[in-house]
Amino acid sequence: MLHYKTYIKDDFSPWVTFVHGAGGSSSIWFKQIKDFKKEFNILLIDLRGHGKSSKARWRKGDSFVHVADEVIDVLDHLGISKSHFIGISLGTIVVQTLARKHSDRLSSMILAGAVIQLNLRTKFLLAVGNAFKFILPYMWLYKLFAWIIMPRSTHIESRYTFVKQARKMCQKEFIRWFGLTRSINPYLKNLQMDSKGIPTLFIMGEEDHLFLTPVKELVSKQQELDLHTIKDSGHVCNIDQPEKFNYITLNYLKKLNVIPASFLLHFAVFM
Repeated sequence: MLHYKTYIKDDFSPWVTFVHGAGGSSSIWFKQIKDFKKEFNILLIDLRGHGKSSKARWRKGDSFVHVADEVIDVLDHLGISKSHFIGISLGTIVVQTLARKHSDRLSSMILAGAVIQLNLRTKFLLAVGNAFKFILPYMWLYKLFAWIIMPRSTHIESRYTFVKQARKMCQKEFIRWFGLTRSINPYLKNLQMDSKGIPTLFIMGEEDHLFLTPVKELVSKQQELDLHTIKDSGHVCNIDQPEKFNYITLNYLKKLNVIPASFLLHFAVFM
């Protein structure tokens, strides 16, 4: 089973499950825990091969569906019938996969730095990575990708955090995760065809130059989806601008009648 950590408020509060991105771990949510645990039970999960879930069991043909099933195994183990899910970067693909296969287990989706389509530049980067993943040390590739995805001075902490966490992976795990990116665009397109009525918020940094445009195009076509952008923030907006990220996400949950409006008052200064 995947490694997990919980912060339990009480037996009656709703659950929020956080899903990290590639090369990261559940520790990247450290700037969210303090605010969220006041109103929610929190579940933090390390995906296979990441953090303390380092002993991953990969089988031929494993896909994002198998990764998502492992998340459901943790919920089943803890007796959590339903949860709000917040994902970042590659974690948003896992959350969207959960919505497609286990829609009854999601109360809502908050997709930060969402990956819903790869442009030509991103596909080129992945092609280069797949070509050299058996040759170059994976940290060389990871540092390069981190710099390309998060290039600005305002993204320094995000880059540092993810590179630091990626050092805990091994070359073999990096190669296996990289393998999931093959032919990913058709898979992502299928994920977006039906949100199954699950309330969905996209929260993106205005400087997320690789992934923001496809999200804007999707939201313009599907009016039931919500999008909020954060100024002076890049791909990993929960680290770049944590106060704004927390305010926006908690306010969204408030609109779903999950938390009382009074809890949001102390955040108003950040908006």
